[in-house]
Amino acid sequence: MKHGFVKVAACTPKCIVANVDENVDYIFQEMINADKQHCKIVVFPELCVTGYTCGDLFSQEVLLKKAKEGMMKIIGKSMAMDPVFFVGMPLEYKGALYNVAVAFSKGHILGIIPKTYIPNYKEFYEGRYFKSGHQKPIKIQWTKEEQVWFGTNILIKIEDVENLVIAAEICEDLWTPCPPSCFHALAGATIIVNLSASNEVTGKAEYRKSLVKNQSARLMAGYVYVSAGLDESTTDLVYGGHCLIGENGSILAEAKPFENQITVSEIDIQRLNHDRRKTGTYEDSKRVLAIHEEDYVWVESSFHIAETPLTRKVHPTPFIPRVGPIRNQRCSEILDIQAYGLRKRLDHTKAKTAIIGISGGLDSTLALIVTARAFDLLSIPREQIIAVTMPGFGTTDRTYQNSLEMIRLFGATLREIDICQAVNLHFLDIDHDPLIHDVTYENSQARERTQILMDIANQSNGLVIGTGDMSELALGWATYNGDHMSMYGVNASVPKTLVRHLVWYYAEQVEDKSLAKVLKDVFNTPVSPELLPPEGGQISQKTEELVGPYELHDFFLYYVLRYGFEPAKIRELCKLAYGNEYTQEEIVKWMHLFYRRFFSQQFKRSCLPDGPKVGTIGISQRGDLRMPSDASRRIGLD
Repeated sequence: MKHGFVKVAACTPKCIVANVDENVDYIFQEMINADKQHCKIVVFPELCVTGYTCGDLFSQEVLLKKAKEGMMKIIGKSMAMDPVFFVGMPLEYKGALYNVAVAFSKGHILGIIPKTYIPNYKEFYEGRYFKSGHQKPIKIQWTKEEQVWFGTNILIKIEDVENLVIAAEICEDLWTPCPPSCFHALAGATIIVNLSASNEVTGKAEYRKSLVKNQSARLMAGYVYVSAGLDESTTDLVYGGHCLIGENGSILAEAKPFENQITVSEIDIQRLNHDRRKTGTYEDSKRVLAIHEEDYVWVESSFHIAETPLTRKVHPTPFIPRVGPIRNQRCSEILDIQAYGLRKRLDHTKAKTAIIGISGGLDSTLALIVTARAFDLLSIPREQIIAVTMPGFGTTDRTYQNSLEMIRLFGATLREIDICQAVNLHFLDIDHDPLIHDVTYENSQARERTQILMDIANQSNGLVIGTGDMSELALGWATYNGDHMSMYGVNASVPKTLVRHLVWYYAEQVEDKSLAKVLKDVFNTPVSPELLPPEGGQISQKTEELVGPYELHDFFLYYVLRYGFEPAKIRELCKLAYGNEYTQEEIVKWMHLFYRRFFSQQFKRSCLPDGPKVGTIGISQRGDLRMPSDASRRIGLD
């Protein structure tokens, strides 16, 4: 696979407790299945060669011998296969029994990793049979001819994928205060595999899922968790085969309890490496905890990089949560962040008023919503919000009427100032023909509106509230020293796709049905600066026809800034996310425009007003994006 993706599989095979011969066959069938799907890392449950619930049968010599013979058969059958496999078994060494994960590929053992933490409480009695494993790897005799590494500190480096390093831990290791995977990741592991046999009780699946999510996030790693399946159920315990594939706080794929199956997804090593590289405290942790790569044994392996389609989902709107309740919660949080940020600025400056230019579009609507919330928090009457509508050459009746109605329903003070006469006088001053509808024609209107807002702020001891959103600022789709400028930009880190959802969310929550109706009409109004004369009374200047779909630009922006991906990778993800909605030519066309504008317009972002950061990405030069104004855009082309 290209672009740093590695396909992994979590396999829960059928199991007959204490019947090694049958289990070997079941494991082998899943190995074939995973290999056919071009999986490169394939993980099986804890002690799956014998079954986890053998109990005192683990003291039987015949079972232990059969387990080793069975494992040797499995390893031999991997000779013609490509993946790195992890299979669990009991292993006797120097009179002690260990619960181990055997890592092997192409007929050879890469390492044997013993379980560190042996549970001996509640329903678990592993301390009766197993000993905790050695941390520092040693060479042990596997057969008369072959010695292999044995110990917890084993890292498997895959030569074919940059920064792909695999480490293993076993079940209980993850549930402890300081899992071995913490040290493995700091030593260099980017994927952790966990061979587990975790029984099901009420609520445990959700807790288990949270452990995998949190550990993958904390380690900025991929995490493949495989649990023993239905066939392990015995006596007082029931097992469900709960399998999880996580990546830096997200669950990519899951086999829910009682769904024995192979679970497959792709882990993005480039993404993980980017986040580690960008997070300085990750490297600091190595120093504080005295983690040294030389404390580990590094074993090299390789596999063929096959061209297979991604199975993981790539969502077309990465800034917006997919699940309704989570999306609503996120919208509420964002509105609070915006409102409390503005509240602090109003309180600190002792401003008596807030001045907002209301156009009847999405951005100014969101700014008004936020400002009203901030005034409510400060117990300042909303009448002290001065909402200014400034009809110009391109204003349509739809946006004009929506502006008036919205201002009235919010309880703000309306000021209506027609800018046409002032702009025409300005055209005379600069000797511009008003019949030439060029950038001067458009920007003169934007700068006139900003001048009006600033001067009203001086009149009323107030602050001008900026309305421009992050998508516009990323593209430089703002008039320099026009709508580009304010005294506090409440939408500066909110992308356009999210602005729409915030307005809709507020419309759904507000009790005033008349206000909700206006807000929903604003939601359905085409995005436009309305700087060119209408055609037949309708908006003639539609932004997305000029600069491209905002959903695409937000997609590009997310993967450029959040992960630093190369254009070719972003194109592939975009095709996967949107399917047939956009052609390859359309994606390439708008991506080139995005990169051209993103690099050429940095000078506008270098002098942005303050504004609250609401998500993981921001474009403030004081925060996330300290980018030179004159950098070459060749970095955005391939």
